Amino acid sequence: MDYIDRIRALREDNDMTQQAMADILETSQTMYARYERGANEMPIRHLITICKFFKVSADYILGFTDEIKQKK
Repeated sequence: MDYIDRIRALREDNDMTQQAMADILETSQTMYARYERGANEMPIRHLITICKFFKVSADYILGFTDEIKQKK
């Protein structure tokens, strides 16, 4: 599973729309949809925001670990 699948799964598992995620990232719904499709690479600042919002590690989103929760 790559980061595209993980950001989509996190959003869907939390019953969020692409527009809601775009609002959190301060971008457009169209641009966020492009991240989920892999048409554009997501900037690091968005990765950080998603990690903080969902309380997951970047390692999880990037596929380096399957452990979803951040270690303290």
